[in-house]
Amino acid sequence: MGAEDAFGAGEVAVFLCDARGDAIREQHHVRALLGRRVDGLIVVGSRTDPRPSLGRELPVPVVYAYAPSEDPEDLSIVPDSVGAGRIAVEHLLACGRTRIAHITGDPGYAAARERAEGARAALAAGGLGLVGEPRFGAWSEGWGRAATAMLLDQHPDVDAVLCGSDQIARGVMDVLRERGHRVPEDVAVMGFDNWRVLTSASRPPLTSVDMNLEQVGRAAAHALFTAISGARRSGVEALPCRVVIRGSTVPLS
Repeated sequence: MGAEDAFGAGEVAVFLCDARGDAIREQHHVRALLGRRVDGLIVVGSRTDPRPSLGRELPVPVVYAYAPSEDPEDLSIVPDSVGAGRIAVEHLLACGRTRIAHITGDPGYAAARERAEGARAALAAGGLGLVGEPRFGAWSEGWGRAATAMLLDQHPDVDAVLCGSDQIARGVMDVLRERGHRVPEDVAVMGFDNWRVLTSASRPPLTSVDMNLEQVGRAAAHALFTAISGARRSGVEALPCRVVIRGSTVPLS
């Protein structure tokens, strides 16, 4: 949406192709698009892990969005996952929380590892540490429930849980409620992704980190415009995320 908005302002037509994570399908789409004499390509990944480059021999500029290219000579626009973990913990600290646990998803995802890194850095800056180790698992409500039950058995005095996704956070809140912990009065809960269908339906509404993906799309489109005009950049450019505050961390009057 962000890329289409930016291109629309320049009256540029956009072709959208879905490779579904298949490298062969991706190459087919690239050949088809080049056959239509497109001016440039934006390659969007489904996760933030580095991905293979399309190569340096293409006749048009390429910008990688969300998933960075493995080639440092390419230009990649990504959300700042480390910074996202940091600002999440800074918000919880500002709410007066000091016993913060982290329940997140698959450790094979760079985003999960980087968010945990940022969270630890923010706590360390305040002379604190996580309650236990980060709990890696699945991106699901079920994992959120299971991990919270284990967390409360081991650390009943926890006063905040930072979750790696909004789905995990929903499961965390379920178990806290079942165990008699009030959110946010006793335990604050935060998610990631700011997925409105989950954050607005939660009770209380869920505070979440928005990865600003539309801004990533707009930035990728502007970078491609610049490259088409002959001024190419390279490297990985990380864009800041933002905390959307709701009732799960701050009591709303």
